[in-house]
Amino acid sequence: MFNIEWKENAIRDLNKLNKIIAKRIFTKVSELKTNPYSKNIKRLRGENSFRLRIGDYRVLFEIDKEIITILKIGHRKNIYKK
Repeated sequence: MFNIEWKENAIRDLNKLNKIIAKRIFTKVSELKTNPYSKNIKRLRGENSFRLRIGDYRVLFEIDKEIITILKIGHRKNIYKK
């Protein structure tokens, strides 16, 4: 079982979204506790982070031992821009 930690930026990103979408994302992120390597998860090229695909939205996160850190949440067209 993994623990989930939220970065301040990720919480702000989630609060900016429509409540229905935010709830859907929160539910999917909670499911990461049991299996953070499911079929909608891919490692980002050249980085230590992963992405979770939820419709048109993406959740970027890192896994360190038994802690999943949610880094960023956003629409697929904007999420990968630095």
